[in-house]
Amino acid sequence: MKGSLKSTLAVSLNNYLDAGAIVAGASGLTLWQNYLGLSEVHLGWLNALSANALGAAIGAIIGGFLADKFGRKFIFTYNLLVYMLGMLIIMFTVNYPMLLAGFLVTGISVGIGVPASWTYISESSEVNNRGRNICISQMSWGIGPMCILLFGMLFAPGGYLYAPVESLAHNIIGAEATQAAVEVFSSRVVFCTLFIVALVAWNLQRQLQESAEFTANKAKDKNGLVDNIKLLFTNKIAVKTVAYLAAIYLTWNLVASVMGFFMPHIYETAGGLSNETANMLSCVSWVFVVVTTFIISFYVDKVAHRFFYVFGLAAALTAWILIIGGGVSTIMGIWLFTILWGINNGSSVQVFYALWGSELFPAKFRAGAQGLMFFIVRGLSAAWGLVFTFIYGDNGEGFTIAAYCMVALLLISLIVGLIGLPNTRGKSLEQITKERYGDEV
Repeated sequence: MKGSLKSTLAVSLNNYLDAGAIVAGASGLTLWQNYLGLSEVHLGWLNALSANALGAAIGAIIGGFLADKFGRKFIFTYNLLVYMLGMLIIMFTVNYPMLLAGFLVTGISVGIGVPASWTYISESSEVNNRGRNICISQMSWGIGPMCILLFGMLFAPGGYLYAPVESLAHNIIGAEATQAAVEVFSSRVVFCTLFIVALVAWNLQRQLQESAEFTANKAKDKNGLVDNIKLLFTNKIAVKTVAYLAAIYLTWNLVASVMGFFMPHIYETAGGLSNETANMLSCVSWVFVVVTTFIISFYVDKVAHRFFYVFGLAAALTAWILIIGGGVSTIMGIWLFTILWGINNGSSVQVFYALWGSELFPAKFRAGAQGLMFFIVRGLSAAWGLVFTFIYGDNGEGFTIAAYCMVALLLISLIVGLIGLPNTRGKSLEQITKERYGDEV
């Protein structure tokens, strides 16, 4: 493959595994709830410690600084082994603590991989392809949930492929097993598909060459890891950049994290849909994510970033305002919400956070800065996930109040984003660093 495309595709599998892990949990959430007798609070803790929130937060702050110290390839060589361990724990779960541990281990691995992945993609990209390559990574973030939700729909009770899953379950746990124990096997199979993709990704990524920019910086940088961490926290430009990116990503991600984990569950409880239909609608939303990002990838390096940033958030705000007005219980409202939210995710704040987060910091603490921001965002998302379960209620009675909170958060992301929006299009990473930091770093 030409240029940076091959390495981008290999590294982008991490985004498939990140979003796939979140949505795999979401697609089978009701099944695990029935099997293990879980309450809404139990579900909130699963979300809080998962790849959706605290687990990823812990991993990110570790992985970011490890990537700056030992290299991006170091992360690719070992991290997905941890991910596969998490998948195995979930696949063989028999109680709530075991399920919680599997979600946490997987989440830590996801967090470790994210800063290294986005950094590697930017450092390996040509100047006029950097935005395109980040969009390809974002497409993988959409394809993962799309595939996982499709699997969830096919394997779910009543799905087209449920019969072989049911047969497998009876062969393993016996003919006298409870219905809930049999049905949850559909979720175990979905997690097994992620294990297989992780194995393929690990074999591809450990063959990659180290980032040339990291190698060059390592040769001339005389500071140790601790010195560069201190520099990140004391350089005024770096601190302002962390504050700006964390603010726009946090406010958007507080909404997106809830939807990533609870979307099918909301469709089932507030919308009254079946598990199969809920997964189908969520899958449709991710189809719009992939299509939107694919279209944007052709223009993101040519058109002002401001246009796509506003476009994505406008779609998100419209989705939540419509759902407040029409009600989640109407099928038309659910469909409009599904499509608009998918368009938002395709031109989302995350695309530009990933792009700017890897552009606006020097190589010596580029991954570490992203890890710090990811830690802040996913950590607070963990707390918000717990708060959301109380606002939402057991049967969705607090959905409207939650929706107003979502609108407020998205408005903040839009306003703050436009105030500090950087101009990096068409510039090399070295040029951006020099313009922002001069000879200070």
